[in-house]
Amino acid sequence: MRKEELRYLQRLAELYPTIGKASTEIINLQSILNLPKGTEHFLSDLHGEYEAFSHVLRNGSGAVRKKIDDVFGHTLSNSDKRALATLIYYPKDKIDVIKNEEEDMENWYKITLYRLIEVCKTTASKYTRSKVRKALPADYAYVIEELITEKAEVLDKEAYYDAIVNTIIQIGRAENFIIALAELIQRLVVDHLHILGDIYDRGPAPHFIMDRLMEYHSLDIQWGNHDVVWMGAAAGQQACIATVLRNSIRYGNLDILEDGYGINMLPLATFAMEVYGEDSCEIFSIKGSSDYNILEKELGKKMHKAIAVIQFKLEGKLVRKHREFQMEDRALLHRIDPKKGTIVMPDGKEYPLRDTKFPTVDWNHPYELTEGEREVMDKLSSAFRNCEKLQRHILFLLDKGGLYKAYNGNLLFHGSIPLNEDGTFREVQIYGKSYKGKELYDILEAYVRRAYYAVDKEEQKKGRDIMWYIWAAPNSPLFGKSKMSTFERYFIEDPATHEEKKNAYYRLWEKEEIVDQMLLEFGLDPEKGHIINGHVPVHQSEGESPVKCNGKVIVIDGGFCKAYRKVTGIAGYTLIYNSYGLTLCAHEPFTSKADAIAKETDIASNRVAVRYTPRRLLVGDTDTGYALKERIQELIQLLEAYRKGIIKEKSK
Repeated sequence: MRKEELRYLQRLAELYPTIGKASTEIINLQSILNLPKGTEHFLSDLHGEYEAFSHVLRNGSGAVRKKIDDVFGHTLSNSDKRALATLIYYPKDKIDVIKNEEEDMENWYKITLYRLIEVCKTTASKYTRSKVRKALPADYAYVIEELITEKAEVLDKEAYYDAIVNTIIQIGRAENFIIALAELIQRLVVDHLHILGDIYDRGPAPHFIMDRLMEYHSLDIQWGNHDVVWMGAAAGQQACIATVLRNSIRYGNLDILEDGYGINMLPLATFAMEVYGEDSCEIFSIKGSSDYNILEKELGKKMHKAIAVIQFKLEGKLVRKHREFQMEDRALLHRIDPKKGTIVMPDGKEYPLRDTKFPTVDWNHPYELTEGEREVMDKLSSAFRNCEKLQRHILFLLDKGGLYKAYNGNLLFHGSIPLNEDGTFREVQIYGKSYKGKELYDILEAYVRRAYYAVDKEEQKKGRDIMWYIWAAPNSPLFGKSKMSTFERYFIEDPATHEEKKNAYYRLWEKEEIVDQMLLEFGLDPEKGHIINGHVPVHQSEGESPVKCNGKVIVIDGGFCKAYRKVTGIAGYTLIYNSYGLTLCAHEPFTSKADAIAKETDIASNRVAVRYTPRRLLVGDTDTGYALKERIQELIQLLEAYRKGIIKEKSK
């Protein structure tokens, strides 16, 4: 036995000091391998839509309703099933409604408790008792375990369970117990959650989504481009800060910054009124259905223009500093002829500008901030870097997130893998070195982490700047378009200048040999694996399918964000991967929590099987299972070492 092997087994022996303990652990692990695979739930592009996200999280994209169907079949009417499902999603609120309608509450409590217990039993059956026990609410752990565990030694089971349920009702704990059971079902119905990017921007409450995710029992997050730009802002990268502010103002979501994160907008508002007070700022109107009054809208437009001009200055300076980004075509201010009111674009074409008032631009040094602009950005940088809640959310994204994840044979990411037109991986320059495929993802993620954790100040700066690059660069895996035409959309009427051509990935994802090559690049089996990504809304209303390449690529951005629904026609795709296979769910628009409770409406409207497995998948077929099998082999080696006298047992 090699020294390293012996040393490892000696460390393992500290955990399992006897033949008996090692043998018991092998038996326990082997039994876990034969349990059904846990349910994975995939969501993407939440864009701040907290209520819709919360509902989908509660219903498990239809997984809760499926459990109810499994348990009760045709023994319950559809209306009773809907009522039970709504109770599980919103137990406290639904009980309040029932109390105003139901005359015999004691009878309702009893029927409901028994129904929830049955659903709980089925939901818990695919886990070990130890795992279920850890999920139980502390106050009712013992009683719930008694109710959902079959007890062979009890002769009159009906009387035994009746006694427990009756006691719960008699002592006035029925409502609390129903809430506890409902939340336990929500907790057990999904084993692991995957968020495939873009928690931030567009919608009004990304901070609430982050709070909810921080409480979730098991998850991972693949960063989206909108998440990374917020991460850059939190690190103090000023072009990212300006972008975050402009997006928030443009969509009428300043409440996120002011109320959600306590970031003071007064310095920007004061500056905007001083500089743009006489400017109508017409092209900077606020999108969406914000509830601003007339004065707030007028101020909003001025703030919008002020931060947009600051953004274009900061971006121009950044791409000139980092020539290796190959984004100099995004430095546009020096191309403006202020006398003619036109701009000559990088392709040589000249266009009239929709707005020609640039009071803060020094045409000899167009990318330099004025003293007032610098003061505003310094105050905002300090606010972002010192916002405790934002920093807590970003550290959570760093802890649970990354640019991609290989999980149970599938490749998860938000955007695209940069490809050449022939399907080969595109080589991309990052700070003087060339990367492609998986290496490109790895180096970009490493630089993001350096922005927060590197000791070297220069590496920190590179990390901060790379986050803006990830947000906006054509060769960024999270952007994947020829350019971000923000300036053109504001200032140039011609829609041809607004076009953002997608990376070849989006044209080649129907070619099986190219998809197989991408899966192999990340160490996955192309015969079994899938690419699952978001980022690009699926235009269902135009007949587009979210399933590409005979099911090997699945796109799950369907339109959680209200701003996208005119083109998508739906309110989001989600994906479920359980022991029977992959199921894609299309969602109807979510109206409100109040409607969901009162009308018992649900939004998982259409479930389509992407791939059924020939046999039911077990824990042994998962990444966790492979790790457990390795542990079993190590424990078998430890047993041999004990039996051969290489390692001595410790009786105490």
